[in-house]
Amino acid sequence: MIELTDTDSAGIAAELVRARIRAGSPAMGMVMTLIIVVDEDEAEEAMHVARQAAHEHPARVLGVILGDGRGAGVVNAQVGTGSGWSGETALIRLKGEVVKHPESVVLPLLLPDSPVAVWWPNDPPADPAADPLGRLGQRRITDAAGATRARSTVLQTQCARYVRGNTDLAWTRITPWRALLAAALDQQHLKVTAASVEAERVSPSADLLVAWLADRLGVEVSRRSSGGPGITEVVMETAEGPIRITRSDGRLATFSSPDRPDRPIALKRRELPALLAEELRRLDEDDVYAATARYLTRQADTKTTKTARKTASRKKARR
Repeated sequence: MIELTDTDSAGIAAELVRARIRAGSPAMGMVMTLIIVVDEDEAEEAMHVARQAAHEHPARVLGVILGDGRGAGVVNAQVGTGSGWSGETALIRLKGEVVKHPESVVLPLLLPDSPVAVWWPNDPPADPAADPLGRLGQRRITDAAGATRARSTVLQTQCARYVRGNTDLAWTRITPWRALLAAALDQQHLKVTAASVEAERVSPSADLLVAWLADRLGVEVSRRSSGGPGITEVVMETAEGPIRITRSDGRLATFSSPDRPDRPIALKRRELPALLAEELRRLDEDDVYAATARYLTRQADTKTTKTARKTASRKKARR
């Protein structure tokens, strides 16, 4: 990695070219640009995750650390290629006035005529599509589970501000669960009368799974807490008996359904590189996530309205 101090976009771009030539690859074989907006403390881990995901999606990876916004603008960067990277990488540290306009540094570094994805590993902006860097991307990836506080609130905010191109890794985590549950109903055409999801007390993925089941099945779905890890059980009630998937260790699940023997199913909790790679495979709108986000938002609004009415009724009764 080459250290650049007090540089600019042109300096970073020139060093990327030199790094590519030094590596003996003057032609670009990258398919996209991945922008990572991350804190200094989390930068190393986020870049490591991106490096693993880039093995499947060769990309120019631009890590952006937004520092203190006071003072004169300063741009420092670490630029390189190789060392396990399938494409090019630049970790850019911004300080001073330039923090307010990070897109002015990043925009000239985007690969021409190729898609752009933006990933916030930790605390995302309230509206990713309106964020200066978020506006550069066709795909905007947040992670409510990675938020440092109020993860459920973060998820609700992301769902309420959903626009085409937004997604959250909390949704990606439940892809195997959704596939198993859908396959169960394809194999046995049973009418589901109710359902329940058991998971850790704070689990954005479980909240999305509850919303998805309720929206798709049109039944009441209860949410129960467990010791984890993650989602531990999903039950769909039918007149013939329950369809149940239980996973207590985060690796192996037991699938049971009416009139059929229980059987083990591999259902390992996936690591961040696999989740990020899955999201980078598709850059079009995820219609199912969009519908689930809208449903969760409606339910949250309904709950807020009911709470406000109860509060108003109590105040009125005290008068």
